[in-house]
Amino acid sequence: MVKKLSIGDFLHQAQALPVIDVRSPGEFAHAHIPGAVSIPLFDNDERAQVGTKYKQAGKDSAVLLGLGMVGPKLADFVRQSRRLNPQQKEVLVHCWRGGMRSGSFAWLLDTAGLTVSTLVGGYKAYRNAVLDAFAQPRQLIILGGKTGSGKTDMLHELVRQGEQVIDLEGLAHHKGSSYGAIGQQAQPATEHFENLIFQDWQRLDPHRRIWLEDESRNVGSCFIPMPLWQQMRAAPVAFVDVPKSVRIQRLVQEYTGIDHALLVEATERIRRRLGGKVTQDALDALANFDYATVADLTLNYYDKAYLHGLSQRDQAAINAIPISVDAPAQTATQLIEWADSQSFAGAL
Repeated sequence: MVKKLSIGDFLHQAQALPVIDVRSPGEFAHAHIPGAVSIPLFDNDERAQVGTKYKQAGKDSAVLLGLGMVGPKLADFVRQSRRLNPQQKEVLVHCWRGGMRSGSFAWLLDTAGLTVSTLVGGYKAYRNAVLDAFAQPRQLIILGGKTGSGKTDMLHELVRQGEQVIDLEGLAHHKGSSYGAIGQQAQPATEHFENLIFQDWQRLDPHRRIWLEDESRNVGSCFIPMPLWQQMRAAPVAFVDVPKSVRIQRLVQEYTGIDHALLVEATERIRRRLGGKVTQDALDALANFDYATVADLTLNYYDKAYLHGLSQRDQAAINAIPISVDAPAQTATQLIEWADSQSFAGAL
């Protein structure tokens, strides 16, 4: 017998059981529940054909067309599903709205001897849960600092020292500047970015503080969900104030050895912001592989832009923490000691 689960129960079960997404490959590629496995009932073209038939000739004709397409695939659906959990033979299944696609697929697996549960409301219910979650108040601390401060490494060290962290740039595959995509994987769609944040969000203890890096609303092409963004803007900021010379050295280490043409393209993208002369000086420095000069010139722009954004916050919430050396583990310890000393250090 196929069980139907609410989104809360479905996500709880998904911690231990495989999730099968039977939507089309295109729907899955755009965004999906992290960790789900795509076993599409219809491929992209078949889904379009069934949808057209439904509009033109009604449900019965669309169902018959769909059955003809799915029939030869039935045995393979069962084989793929069994491989996901060969011992327990239990899986979770969902489609877009929790309707015919997931219901038919679950019936097939149930008939073949698997234990199956479907998601009431489908992926749409999951998306509603994602967006609702970010409105739930959390005790956030924002790690601020100018470009090249090493904030990502600091976040990683905070995790090692027992703190809760959501690495937005890691999830977005982008470091936030014109140079931010260099050396990164392709960015997810904003919808999937939200799903990835939600995956971390629901795993964290809501009664303990969560560290996030100070970001613009967009991280590359990915946008932070507005309710989360609003919480971030209202949260206290630990501003690590790292000398420019230290930041230049770190940037040189990070970008040396990267495809030179990509550095040129990234510099050209911010020509209007840098100004013609500064851009040309930076390009000349790149031609001579003088990365320190490139970093020095571009930091003049990025520092002004970051400080302008910081000025839009409540100044009473900004806490400057002077950092003289590039030592992320040491800085993380200092940040924890600072956070523990603040009035917001207790649980919500």
